[in-house]
Amino acid sequence: MKEHFLSSSVQRERDYARQYEYLVLTVSPDDSLPEARRRLVEHSEYGKWELERSVLYLGGGRRFWLRRKVIQVQRTV
Repeated sequence: MKEHFLSSSVQRERDYARQYEYLVLTVSPDDSLPEARRRLVEHSEYGKWELERSVLYLGGGRRFWLRRKVIQVQRTV
């Protein structure tokens, strides 16, 4: 299983000018699906990620795109 982040500067048309950061989880056909599901659940529960897209490839590999909104805290002092 491989995870990599896409930078928050990535703009997608569906985002309607909102800033999101993306996490892509790639699961090879050799990896167990229950383990991948467990990782997705952990990311969504503890990291506030939401599943945007998933793809099942012909060879049995899977790829999941997770996203979360970038919160920009403004200084009040």
